[in-house]
Amino acid sequence: MSNLSAQQDHSNPKILLVKLSSLGDVLHNLPIVWDLRARLPNAQIDWVVEEAYVHLLTPLVSNTEFKGIDCIIPFGLRRWKKNLFKLATWKQFFAFKKVLQSVQYDYVIETQGLLKSALVCALAKKSPNTVVAGLANATQYSGYEPVARIFYNQCVQVSADCHAVDRSRWVMSSALAWPLIDRANAPRFYPETFTQSLLEKSIMGLQKPYVLCFHSTAREAKRWSNQNWIALGKELAGRGYQVVFPWGNAAEKQLSQELATNVPDALVPPAFSIEEAFSVIAGADLTVGVDTGLTHLAAVLGKPTVEIYCDSPRWKTEGYWANTIYNVGDIKSPPSALEVINASLDLLP
Repeated sequence: MSNLSAQQDHSNPKILLVKLSSLGDVLHNLPIVWDLRARLPNAQIDWVVEEAYVHLLTPLVSNTEFKGIDCIIPFGLRRWKKNLFKLATWKQFFAFKKVLQSVQYDYVIETQGLLKSALVCALAKKSPNTVVAGLANATQYSGYEPVARIFYNQCVQVSADCHAVDRSRWVMSSALAWPLIDRANAPRFYPETFTQSLLEKSIMGLQKPYVLCFHSTAREAKRWSNQNWIALGKELAGRGYQVVFPWGNAAEKQLSQELATNVPDALVPPAFSIEEAFSVIAGADLTVGVDTGLTHLAAVLGKPTVEIYCDSPRWKTEGYWANTIYNVGDIKSPPSALEVINASLDLLP
């Protein structure tokens, strides 16, 4: 632990969280908002996030029922990189910098371990005593750029096989000089009032009851085989469930259509946004998906979820906080169709 953290003695510190992307990583960082708020109810908690993922944080913005995040600071790096030579890009960057530097932070907690997020730490307004905490080492199968350590004054060593939620809690606990908050204190993600108030999304062709099948992911090796998806789909369709194959780009849409042709009455829905995904997932009787962001969204919303691991370690992102989540398969050991079918039927009403 750094002595810097011991010097901070504020009952209402100003805290900046830096977790820019991606969807699953942002979700697994949410519990530290609850952890911080439980111990520092009057703290100011701000969060810098890629603009594409702002909707993941808005349910935690401070309101009368839950004082969560005070300010979301959108970061447009992905878009800016495509338009570096446009004046508008630099105007937007300096507008971002102005907002970021409008508050002097007592703690900056960076849980991503990448240069882009460490640079945000460097830009943030700090005092000589500000604690800037980040990862001292990589965890297995996660992106990490050692140069990021230059921008921290507290480098936090974590276990190499640390779950994404536990890793964020480790860095936060170190920054505040707290005992490590572990799994005995179950992580929280969204307020119950929010999850219970989600309205079912009306999508053309969608019929109740339905099961969402998130079959695609950014890395091909993490996919489950088409034959297995078809076997699962046929089993569910035979039991009266509409099987839904969402997609995120043209290639995924084509694959969804191929799968749907082999499953009776299956649906390939129109594209929907992250914001709309909350309601689509809320209306499903079950979500089955590979290790990808939208599958993890179903798990953190507390919905019945089967998470399929094919080429990533289960320990890294498995949903361990609810008995409505089944995790099957593991790295280099994809589950059989029968295993996923049995898990699905066990969770279905």
